[in-house]
Amino acid sequence: MNSASQPAANHRIDVSAAIVTYHPQIDLLERVIAAVKGQVGRVQIFDNASTGEALEAYFERLRAQGIEVFRSERNVGLGSAINHAARAARAAGFGQVLLMDQDSIVDPDMVAVLMRHLQQLRGQGPVAAVGPQFRDERTGEVAPFVQIAFPMNRKLYGGPGQVVDCDFLITSGTLLPLDVLDTVGGMDEGLFIDNVDIEWSSRARHRGYRLYGICDARMQHRIGDLVQVSSLIPYRTVVHSPTRLYYMMRNRVLLYRRAEVPRRWMAQDLPRLVLKFVGTALLLKPRPAYLRAMLRGLRDGLRGRDGVMPRDLG
Repeated sequence: MNSASQPAANHRIDVSAAIVTYHPQIDLLERVIAAVKGQVGRVQIFDNASTGEALEAYFERLRAQGIEVFRSERNVGLGSAINHAARAARAAGFGQVLLMDQDSIVDPDMVAVLMRHLQQLRGQGPVAAVGPQFRDERTGEVAPFVQIAFPMNRKLYGGPGQVVDCDFLITSGTLLPLDVLDTVGGMDEGLFIDNVDIEWSSRARHRGYRLYGICDARMQHRIGDLVQVSSLIPYRTVVHSPTRLYYMMRNRVLLYRRAEVPRRWMAQDLPRLVLKFVGTALLLKPRPAYLRAMLRGLRDGLRGRDGVMPRDLG
């Protein structure tokens, strides 16, 4: 092996990719795995209690290919799944874990680009994680990195060769050095799913770490379902299920009370919460289910309740 390829190979060996799944589309998950497996030392799947004979057979085929598949008997949420994957990666001797969703497709050189920048940046100061710039596979729209500000966040798109100092990274695509977890701690399992990334990013920055978006590292990703608001309004927006809306409303309120979360985030997020509540309740169906989930989420957030959504809402 020549000297130019040696560093890339070493980087690949030291990264364990952790893909968290929940009732995944098999064909899409195949694309996710195919895109990342040649870039990392190991691919691990943590499945949150998905069911179905076809999926069971598919997971068995993956095991035969040397891909590690852990299947939880119950849905323990995103935070718990990530913490389990991080512990498994550490036990197997990896130095970094690459966090992945079941619908995120990485570009061919994404991991190598992230690793190269991570090593360079860690030589300049404490770095919690680095992440790629992603584009929506359906629309082609590129998402910005974000610096939290008031009254509006600063959206930074950057450009080729640029590194963006940002306030949080979305979970999927994040390359996380496992030794950072020793001081920052793992993901908040009580949040279950939504805002897990914002909470951990805020906690890391509160402890003196920085997060960076790497513009040359690219990934395709999907956020929610795109639907048309109404037959009279030719506008499509991202829509989540009532279950996700419960967690989104509840966890925002929970984070408003966290000392590590910047007050400016709460100040500019409160209007967004109100707009999302009103817009969803008025424009999207099924209105009763959405309204009930959002109201219960707000109530549980005010009461400080975390963990899994109450059964009477399921």
